[in-house]
Amino acid sequence: AQKVKHCISTYLLVRSTKHGVHRGMSSVTIPPPACMLRPLEVPFRYLFGPGPSNVPPRILAAGGRPIIGHMHSEMFGIMNDIKKGIQYAFQTSNNMTLAMSGSGHTAMECAVFNIVEPGESVLVAINGIWGERVAEIAERMGAKVHTLFKTPGGHFTNAEIEQALAKHKPVLFFLTHGESSAGLVHPMDGVGDICHKYNCLLLVDSVASLGAAPLLMDQQNIDILYTGSQKALNAPPGTAPVSFSERACHKMFNRKTKPVSYLLDMTHLSNYWGNDGKPERIYHHTGPVSGFFALRESLAILAEMGLENSWSHHTEIAEYLWKGLEDLGLKLFIKDKDLRLPSVTTIAIPEGYDWKELLAYIMKHHRIEFTGGLGPSVGMVLRIGLMGYNCNKANAAMALAALEDALKQCRKSKA
Repeated sequence: AQKVKHCISTYLLVRSTKHGVHRGMSSVTIPPPACMLRPLEVPFRYLFGPGPSNVPPRILAAGGRPIIGHMHSEMFGIMNDIKKGIQYAFQTSNNMTLAMSGSGHTAMECAVFNIVEPGESVLVAINGIWGERVAEIAERMGAKVHTLFKTPGGHFTNAEIEQALAKHKPVLFFLTHGESSAGLVHPMDGVGDICHKYNCLLLVDSVASLGAAPLLMDQQNIDILYTGSQKALNAPPGTAPVSFSERACHKMFNRKTKPVSYLLDMTHLSNYWGNDGKPERIYHHTGPVSGFFALRESLAILAEMGLENSWSHHTEIAEYLWKGLEDLGLKLFIKDKDLRLPSVTTIAIPEGYDWKELLAYIMKHHRIEFTGGLGPSVGMVLRIGLMGYNCNKANAAMALAALEDALKQCRKSKA
């Protein structure tokens, strides 16, 4: 019976018409899913977590423009605009500047895969989740990984960094500028100089900090810098600006082995972005055309506002939020005001409360997303992010009111 059933489900239907014979397979046994026959529904939410942030109408409109080919000359012009916008945002004149087709992790892997060869020494500063990720990426591709470690909220002195560089002699040192899992912005002055003293390249993650806290790639001697589109830039997730210094390019393009990833191979990507000096761009992969439209618009908004204005605005709103939180009797996780990340504020979980219950209440009753910790900071903090388009006093006041309501309504243990 099973054999007969199989034959019935797979035979060819043959029918004759005046135009000839048409064959059609009868093997379609999975019906269209009911969910695909309904319209898409997406709720509105205030994204006041560590990212993604709400996307302003202007950037949504840019992403919704008619698509063009990824190898059209007009697309190359838009990519050239993006490159110039990234150079401004990063404060760099590096020619090797581009946007990755993917999230910040894509740029993270691109940097490690292209700079480091198997067996080479890498030093990673871990004071939250992003250092943990880079250490694992480097280990997976065969590097000798050494770590500097602090608990979430801790930062590294230049003396500690220099001591580790002298000991391990790495080709690459990784440091997170905006550690969003802990709400810490790391001091950068002097770090690049120390790295170069030991013939080491400096790789910096600015996904959570770009546009919100001062960072100067060339002046601070950062060799590789990357960020994400979905934080203070307010574009949808899916593109990741990255830039490589001349020193980094010399190491990257004089490898003995090919990078482990074809997709992230900068030999090809440099050509796709018109950075290799060749007259013609050759197909490598299909870039996220609509994502690039949105990224271009987000960089234009930052340029119109001005970097210094953006930095001071984020600081102003963050200080307003910090005062409001302290007025509620809450404790800020980063004690030193100068080390607090303006874009992502971390609050020590208030004693006696279930942090998951607080977050669920705020989402249900206020349509606001806050988050808990991430990686090593889970169970330690609540996180509130006010970035770019979301960064204003009205939103800060809304966040404070929602948190105050949750503290009143949620159960508090008697212990």
